Amino acid sequence: MKSKLIFCQTEETILLPLYATTIGYWEHQTETDRPAGFPDYQLHQILEGKGELTIKDKRYMVGPGDVFFLYPHIAHSYTPISREWRLSWISFNGREASQMLLFLGIRESGTGRLRDELLLEPLREMLTMSDGNEPGANLERSKLLYTLLLDLKRNLLPTSKEDDELERIQPVLHYIELNLHRALPLKELAEVASVSPQYLCRLFQRTLHDRPVTYINKQRINRSKQLMFTGRDKKIYEIAQLAGFDHASYFCAVFKRVTGMKPEEFKRLHGLD
Repeated sequence: MKSKLIFCQTEETILLPLYATTIGYWEHQTETDRPAGFPDYQLHQILEGKGELTIKDKRYMVGPGDVFFLYPHIAHSYTPISREWRLSWISFNGREASQMLLFLGIRESGTGRLRDELLLEPLREMLTMSDGNEPGANLERSKLLYTLLLDLKRNLLPTSKEDDELERIQPVLHYIELNLHRALPLKELAEVASVSPQYLCRLFQRTLHDRPVTYINKQRINRSKQLMFTGRDKKIYEIAQLAGFDHASYFCAVFKRVTGMKPEEFKRLHGLD
């Protein structure tokens, strides 16, 4: 593929929650220095060679299989350190852009590692489309951008630390699933993972971004929805007890906090009453 740069017209896409602004591929990426950053979010994928990325005062070595994300207006620079440095990128924006990156676990500018070194398929499709801005082309690019970010959820490798923490918390999650019907004290859950209650809370925050009690309540609400479907003749207090809530009033309060509606409203909405 030859080097190319596509400037996307945004008149028809700027109202979308997510839209592409530029797409490109360089056979050899030259040095780029942006003290004031870039106005859009950016994703770069390294395909060949190595380079040095600097974000503020942090330096990273990036090579094939690596990606790096840049948030808007964050000072950065990147430069090749091998004879050839081949990479592709996409710039994007929209009111949901930051939320999509949070969905991927990306909270700031930095690097990531992919499971495969091949060019990400949605990005390849965008690069092989016509360079023009004919009607519908930019809508298709924005659709592919959404697919690209969703695909990254499974393509991005967790860090070794994240791997260890996820593995450590898995027995606790399984234990919770088997025991949702009864009280689950934090101390008991911590013993499953052989950690202190305080450390278990930190594990939950880092891996699931929830406190243990919040996670448990969400799982109980999901269980209650299934119980409403399989036991349509059951009363709300019976559903609450089977889902692990001691009091129907507390169940109703948590149900509304999680779903935005009362259990009775949920049942009517889904034709379960």
